[in-house]
Amino acid sequence: MASHSDTLVVFFGATAGANGGKLGSDEREIILLVWQIVDLHEKKVGKLHRCLVKPDTLELTDQSKEETGLSLDEIIKAEPLDKVLQQFQQSVSSEVKCLGRSSYTLCVNSPLIIRQAVHPEASKKNLVLPESFFSFVDLRKEFHKCCPNAGPVQRLTLASMLEYVGLPAVSDGTGVREVRSMVQLILRILAEPYNHKFSCVETIKYKFDSGTCSKTEPVDSETVIRARGLPWQSSDQDIARFFKGLNIAKGGVALCLNAQGRRNGEALVRFINSEHRDLALERHKHHMGSRYIEVYKATGEEFLKIAGGTSNEVAQFLSKENQVIIRMRGLPFTATPQEVLAFLGPESPVTDGAEGLLFVKYPDGRPTGDAFVLFSCEEYAQNALKKHKQILGKRYIELFRSTAAEVQQVLNRYMSTPLISTLPPSPIMPVPVLATPPFLPASSSTRDCVRLRGLPYTAGIEDILEFMGEHTVDIKPHGVHMVLNQQGRPSGDAFIQMKSPDKAFMVAQKCHKKTMKDRYVEVFQCSTEEMSIVLMGGTLNRSGLSPPPCKLPCLSPPTAYAPFPTPPAILSEAALYQPPLLAAPRPPQTTAHSPAHTLAYYPPQPHLYMNMNMNYTAYYPSPPVSPSTVGYFAPPGAVAAAVAAQPHHPAGASSVLPQPGALVRMQGLPFNTGVKDILSFFQGYQYAPDEYSGVVQMSEQARSLIQPKEWLCL
Repeated sequence: MASHSDTLVVFFGATAGANGGKLGSDEREIILLVWQIVDLHEKKVGKLHRCLVKPDTLELTDQSKEETGLSLDEIIKAEPLDKVLQQFQQSVSSEVKCLGRSSYTLCVNSPLIIRQAVHPEASKKNLVLPESFFSFVDLRKEFHKCCPNAGPVQRLTLASMLEYVGLPAVSDGTGVREVRSMVQLILRILAEPYNHKFSCVETIKYKFDSGTCSKTEPVDSETVIRARGLPWQSSDQDIARFFKGLNIAKGGVALCLNAQGRRNGEALVRFINSEHRDLALERHKHHMGSRYIEVYKATGEEFLKIAGGTSNEVAQFLSKENQVIIRMRGLPFTATPQEVLAFLGPESPVTDGAEGLLFVKYPDGRPTGDAFVLFSCEEYAQNALKKHKQILGKRYIELFRSTAAEVQQVLNRYMSTPLISTLPPSPIMPVPVLATPPFLPASSSTRDCVRLRGLPYTAGIEDILEFMGEHTVDIKPHGVHMVLNQQGRPSGDAFIQMKSPDKAFMVAQKCHKKTMKDRYVEVFQCSTEEMSIVLMGGTLNRSGLSPPPCKLPCLSPPTAYAPFPTPPAILSEAALYQPPLLAAPRPPQTTAHSPAHTLAYYPPQPHLYMNMNMNYTAYYPSPPVSPSTVGYFAPPGAVAAAVAAQPHHPAGASSVLPQPGALVRMQGLPFNTGVKDILSFFQGYQYAPDEYSGVVQMSEQARSLIQPKEWLCL
């Protein structure tokens, strides 16, 4: 360290691309290194060394040729970076030893050569850097400390600093000129009247420190970035390696998850200060393997939303330092800690045995099939990863690297998932709403919509808006609708509502087969009716429109609300398969005797009120959803009224049907389960058959409510 060292090694480097203030921003390799030793105690100067470096890509930009004066012929004859670094280490160690010193510190005119060039390139080439490259002093900051009136650090240049202390400019070749100028400045501020002591040492972390971040901890928005386009299997250590040379705060990497709990290729990264954040932004579109990574500014609020956590269980699990975290997915619901430990085997021992396992559960205690495991070293973690997709019980288990932030996210996601109520809602006052909700398009043959087909599965709302370009201004409010498949994942389709048919026609003409993330996207003009049918679970293809395959019986409003009479209504398919955005409101059809406003019944559970800023992928699920899955729960007597209204309902059965309704949810069914299997499962119970042969899902609590001889609507 400079504060304890009597020797500085003045260091300079240049790349095959941008240099100066943009050095390292274009991922170009180092082609020139120059250094010289300065003995601070004796005020002596060593021999100046200038070494050319042969890059892997033999190409120089015109700017680099002009600034360095080097040609490709000279570079080809040079040694590669690893050989030059060995030469540097040997020559410096030899000279320092001859001077009778034991340590030295690098001195640079800008941290870019160390942070943005040497460390990233060494990381990509898997080179082990000498320990001396993990600490350095910035001459500009030292000069500003010595001469505060010389101006702000960002505006200091070698020429301005030489002029300030009354030294002439050095004229020589690139590299040699800069090193000799720095040496003169160092000797000048060491002498009278300055008598400067070098003490401001900057360090580079050897390894990223994982940890947890509290939601109460303040996070400066000037220190956070968002990285996009990450490989799905990348870990926090991989991201830290991408930003090698910059110091990430402890636990400062938060991998983002999508609605299905899987990584979406994005991460929020928090650095120790704004200077490192600004340098990270210069790595926009740098590569991680064969993928380029986009880097944008983010806010502290976004970081805390992803990385913050308040669970004591999670905090205790992550309290062990320097542990490697592995996520297990697909565990049998009956799996015990002993079975998981036996599955991992003795070659990958878990830290503290069963205490190093964290099973993810729903709020009611049911297992989700996910678990996190702690390992004390990389070797044990690698052994565990070799068991990826091996069988435990009758299921194959997925294993992949994880992070502390992902543990927080997954736990927060599952623990905040509300249970579907199995009890009748408490009486509430009906709320007048518009007959046609503004967020659900009314069926119309007007062709003012466009359909996007062939979207990348990772595409989001922002990607679609960027794809639309100048036509974005013609999109109706809340007019972007993503279509999901049966597993709740993006299907590659989306619908856009435009302000007019002319605007939709223009978009279809201009954007058809335009590229989004290396995929061309087809754009077709369509009508609101066609869009609504697809969003409700129908299909739209060359054969034409196919409506949703299922029909449900009506669920009448409760008769208990006598002061607000509404006649019985039959729900149309459009009303039945409304998106979860509208969740509970089910406005019945008005008649001549209806009041001025249609009445809708909202359930009392606060979690069912949707956030209008949610991603549209949550608004329009496909295939169609049942009343229970969109958050509608029939008031007391509703199911009884619905079943009694059916023409084939057995006479007198309404007296047997319980008032709260006997609608149950089943979870964990085999994928090949049919209606006959469900009826066989409920053998011994009476059920009311219906033309709709669907299966809805409800929590485990429903089983305790099923009494013998109840009518079950399946």
